[in-house]
Amino acid sequence: MFTLRIVSAVVGAPLILLAAWLGGWLLLGLVAVLLCVALVELMSLMKQPRPPRVLVLAGGAILLAGAYLSEGDYFPGSAVVLFLVLCLASLVLFYPRFSPQACAATVFATLYPGLLIYLYLIRLLPEGWMWALFTLATTWTFDSVAYLVGKWWGRHQMTPVLSPGKTVEGFCGGVAGSLLAAFVFHLFFAAPAVWVWLVLGGMVAVAAQLGDLASSVIKRFADAKDAGNVIPGHGGVLDRFDSMLLTAPLVYHAVQLFGAGG
Repeated sequence: MFTLRIVSAVVGAPLILLAAWLGGWLLLGLVAVLLCVALVELMSLMKQPRPPRVLVLAGGAILLAGAYLSEGDYFPGSAVVLFLVLCLASLVLFYPRFSPQACAATVFATLYPGLLIYLYLIRLLPEGWMWALFTLATTWTFDSVAYLVGKWWGRHQMTPVLSPGKTVEGFCGGVAGSLLAAFVFHLFFAAPAVWVWLVLGGMVAVAAQLGDLASSVIKRFADAKDAGNVIPGHGGVLDRFDSMLLTAPLVYHAVQLFGAGG
């Protein structure tokens, strides 16, 4: 399993880093593929009520279009509103076959994986290539170091019922790794100040752990070990990018709010 994780990372990481560096249609296309797979994975986990596939995929397309048309100036809130209107219209037109419970499940099944669009939105920020690489580096470092420290030295379970494999030692190691990655970015870039890098690195670590545990809740509720099997050694897109679902929005809004990219 560990060997497969390494091989998948060696093959997949350079492609993602290249897309983040170049941005544009390459990154948008990559996010579109990841989002489509993630949507299908989550729909397969949600048995009752099962969200309508057509409506969920249509919602994903709306979110992608909104992210592209926003040009990085704001979160594509109009796309979210349009999707919600589509869900409500479907509720009115197809009730009782399409129930309020199914409508709620559809919104969740779309907007949760839909957070992947932030990988594209980050690239549209001022110095967006830097923040995209920062997000990837700090998140991946947290995940990798937390996994290794927990595997080798983990003794105290963090959430015994939810995810017995997660340990306090692993989390602390992941935080240290994320902070170190953030400090390395400070060494290469004059702005922002070092404390900004470190605060963001710490926040990314906490968000990454929360994203991982949130994904565990969904899989445990569905009685599934993995969300999919498209990435050898990791499972599915939701298994590999569960942390990024929260760290990418966090970095995007933090940079916008505090003007750290200026």
